[in-house]
Amino acid sequence: MGARHRSHPGRFGDAGRKAPARKPDRPRSTGSMAPGLDDKKHGACHMTSQPSLKPTTRSGEFYLARMQACQAEASATALPNATPVADAAAPTDAAGYIAKAGAGDLWEIESSKTLIAKSTKDDVKAFARMMIDQHGKSTAKVKAAAATAALPVPAPVLDSSQLAMLDEIKKADPATIDDIYLRHQQTAHDAALALHRSYATNGDTDNLKKAAGEIAPVVETHIADLAKLGQAEAANAQ
Repeated sequence: MGARHRSHPGRFGDAGRKAPARKPDRPRSTGSMAPGLDDKKHGACHMTSQPSLKPTTRSGEFYLARMQACQAEASATALPNATPVADAAAPTDAAGYIAKAGAGDLWEIESSKTLIAKSTKDDVKAFARMMIDQHGKSTAKVKAAAATAALPVPAPVLDSSQLAMLDEIKKADPATIDDIYLRHQQTAHDAALALHRSYATNGDTDNLKKAAGEIAPVVETHIADLAKLGQAEAANAQ
């Protein structure tokens, strides 16, 4: 018998069938997960101006979801003055709330007494007198609510940050005390508002929750008054 003819590999396989078309190679990643998202260079979310993405594939849907998550994160960080829904550090137990509320009121009263003794500005001293009066009243309100619930009210103790702020006010001279006092008042009132709002919503004792809910709006008026004082101070400095 003659030699069997053997076909050469080429366009067609040995069986005469057409070879499957070769799939194009997928492009290699350059390190950027999607337009506007580059984990290696910019962390989880690097926002850039990009047109809307239409999710035509599963991967497209994934990238769109990432973009939307980053846009939400960017919006949140762009609003530093927004009030959080709940402060993770704010206590929801009665003892913790009583302790923090008492310390906050004590700081307000002691810092305001120091301000009045040194300041030469009547509007700032008037604000300080109001702080002594109204934070004394909020302390009384919390004590009354605790007594109704048969809860003890220990003597308040300032924490390290409160002691540091108070010490700075005490060391200030008459020329600088107003600015320092108002700056620390803003910090203290932001913390107080978060405390009372959080406990009014998430607290474990109804009487104290009611007291917290009544104190929070008063703290809001203090913050508004601080804003007015800040504007007045800025205008006087010009």
